[in-house]
Amino acid sequence: MPVFAILLVWSLLEIALFVTVGGALGLGLTLLVVLGTGALGIAMLRGEGMRAVRHLRSELASRQNPLQAAGSDVLWVVAALLLILPGFLTDVLGLLLMLPWVRVAVAGYAARRVAGAVRRAAGKHAAGRAPHRPPVDVIDGEFIEVPPQDQRPPSGWTRH
Repeated sequence: MPVFAILLVWSLLEIALFVTVGGALGLGLTLLVVLGTGALGIAMLRGEGMRAVRHLRSELASRQNPLQAAGSDVLWVVAALLLILPGFLTDVLGLLLMLPWVRVAVAGYAARRVAGAVRRAAGKHAAGRAPHRPPVDVIDGEFIEVPPQDQRPPSGWTRH
C-alpha cells in the first residue's frame, strides 16, 4: 500500500506543478521545456548509457570492484530516465542527479544502507537464527516392499 500512496502523491505533485508552472510559462514554453528535457534524457541515455555498459564490462574484465563505477553509472542512467518522463518534479530530480556530488552522496547513502542490511543479516545468521527460513520436519523411517497377495486377473474394463 505505501507504493500506491507514493505514486498517488507523486502524480498529484506533478499535476500541481504542471498547472502552476504551465500557468506561469504558458502552453508553448511548457511543452518546449517538457520536450526539451525529454530529448536531453534520450541523448544522455543513448550516449552515456552505452558508455556505462562498456565501462562496467571493462571493470568486470579487469577483475576490479565495479560497484563504485556502477553506482555512478546507474545513477546517471536513472537521471536520464527521470528526464525522459514528462513532469517538472522528475525533471528537477533528473537534473540534480546529473551533478557529480549528488550522485556521490546518493551512492554513499545507498552503500551504507546495503552494508547495514548485510551486517544485520550476517548477525542473525551468526546467532544461529537463519533469516526467514521455515522449519523443516525430518522423519526417519524404513520401508519394506510387500508383494501383492491377491493375484486375480484384471477386470474386463482393464484388459488390453
